[in-house]
Amino acid sequence: MPNTRLTKSNIDRLSATNRDTIYWDDGLHGFGLRVKTSGVKSFVVQYRNKQTGRSKRKTLGRYGPTLSLGAAREMARALLADVVRGGDPVADAQTLRHSPTVTSLAAQYMTEHAEPKKRPGSVRNDRSMLDRYILPKLGDLKVIEMTHQHVQKLHNQMRDTPYQANRTLALMSKMFELSVRWGLRVDNPARGIEKFPEEKRDRWLSDDELQRLLVALSEHPNQVAANAIRLQLLTGARIGEVLTAKWEDFDLDRAVWTKPSHHTKQKRREHLPLSSAASALLVDIRDERGSESVWLFPGRSLDKPYKDLKGFWRSVTKSAGLENYRIHDNRHTHASHLVSSGLSLPIVGRLLGHTNPSTTQRYAHLADDPLRQAADVMGKKIGGGSS
Repeated sequence: MPNTRLTKSNIDRLSATNRDTIYWDDGLHGFGLRVKTSGVKSFVVQYRNKQTGRSKRKTLGRYGPTLSLGAAREMARALLADVVRGGDPVADAQTLRHSPTVTSLAAQYMTEHAEPKKRPGSVRNDRSMLDRYILPKLGDLKVIEMTHQHVQKLHNQMRDTPYQANRTLALMSKMFELSVRWGLRVDNPARGIEKFPEEKRDRWLSDDELQRLLVALSEHPNQVAANAIRLQLLTGARIGEVLTAKWEDFDLDRAVWTKPSHHTKQKRREHLPLSSAASALLVDIRDERGSESVWLFPGRSLDKPYKDLKGFWRSVTKSAGLENYRIHDNRHTHASHLVSSGLSLPIVGRLLGHTNPSTTQRYAHLADDPLRQAADVMGKKIGGGSS
């Protein structure tokens, strides 16, 4: 194939022949112009892969208004420099072309990781974050195209909801960590992004608020949902554990609730001793409904558990006059009343299923109350004696 000095005037003078012809540039080895029999002119680069020794050719684009000689030569220089460093532009383009999208990665994450390994509630949360936040913004991008900046931008856009932003960031980090293991890319673009500060909720019910909630529960027509909340208050269990509980999980003779590992947050079996009040509640539920369902709290269909308490909870908290109080805060109420009554933090932590003592430490200031009352006994004596 002929060699020539590629200039605009030379290119414009070249005409088609009876076969495709490539004119190689004398000034930049590996850079050329292909003239097809149709007369179409395109810039090409040819190089040899340093690892395999295979010769490869890449088309840069068609000569014309959108791709000038100067622009094509700069593209060729960059690609050939990459080859010198060990790169392979053709292979890179093929990898990009066949790389799955973030939407495909999300589907693989759900079927191969989330659904077989996570609790049903966590799977629902993952699906919600994917559908609401991640896929609308990033779903069409190729997995291999994702950069640190893409993840950072999405995280920053969610700054007004820091808790949700951090959960979404954690989900993306897990997805891309798995994409590395699955050979879809070589690094995790979500790694190293700083989370937003989160303020831990310290909301629990006072004695008066607790009594108002119990009255609202007793007056509500939906006593299946009301009993689920009562059991949560009596045990401090997560609402997901309550709603997925089966009768076979309870030994009422020994007063023990055995939570299966796939229902607990820590993914381990837990044995929770039941108070006499909790046991009595379960006996009442059993005597009232019998063994019509394997679920402690069945939904409309007896073969499925109760799913959604959102509407019920809004109604009950409104009746009780409770503001800014979530179902999950019932765990905090349970724990705070135990600590205030003098129980140690390790004991309360074990009842709540905490594996990290620092999680229970948030209630430490409540443990001072019974100690302060005890200390005041001597203070009153001394104070009374000196008056």
